[in-house]
Amino acid sequence: MTNLKILSGGAAQGLVASLASKLKEQTGLDIAGEFGAVGAMAEKLRTGTRADIVILTSALVAELARENLVAAATIADIGRVETALAVREADPPLSVHDTTGLREALLAADAIFVPDTRTSTAGLHVAKVLRQLGIAEAVADRLEVHTNGAAAIRQLAESSCTRPVGCTQSTEIIATRGVRLCGPLPRGCDLATLYTAAIATGAANAAQAQVLIGLLTGGEQRQLRRDAGFLDG
Repeated sequence: MTNLKILSGGAAQGLVASLASKLKEQTGLDIAGEFGAVGAMAEKLRTGTRADIVILTSALVAELARENLVAAATIADIGRVETALAVREADPPLSVHDTTGLREALLAADAIFVPDTRTSTAGLHVAKVLRQLGIAEAVADRLEVHTNGAAAIRQLAESSCTRPVGCTQSTEIIATRGVRLCGPLPRGCDLATLYTAAIATGAANAAQAQVLIGLLTGGEQRQLRRDAGFLDG
């Protein structure tokens, strides 16, 4: 086998990519797999997609452990990721400090780029926040929903709209060229999601997967995690 197979939430894609050369050096394996909405990735594992390692929300990994799809003894937390706002790099940054400011910013946008509102962590949260702010119906025709956060933010970068805004996890914003991270959602609408890695019970490369977990969680990689958008535990 020349590849370590991974099923991961899009939030971890940038961090994993930054560690690919170190993994190759230590194990001889490249990383291959899929990054996307966490619910969709979990469903792939449940329906028979082969994987060596999963990186998903801690809640989903716990469910998969109860279903004996990942080895509980290998579960390791990577860090928390905030749901955040973004604009195109050339646009003025948004400065949102409270729920009133968030409501005004979203109502002023002529397009709101978000990940899948049924299977992605950030998308589910955005849908909840829009209802909480009482503007779900008002902005419904401006929502640009994409399969995952990375796809949504790439489309934001390329948007020709006048005042587009993106909302997804900070790691996906940081990893995308052409956009500007404007900070997390304000208190009362905020979300910091814990991401966790675990080895799949059917892993063909369990030892190499453990090496990647060590790279993802080790103290020597703390600054790399922070630069990618992960907050400590």
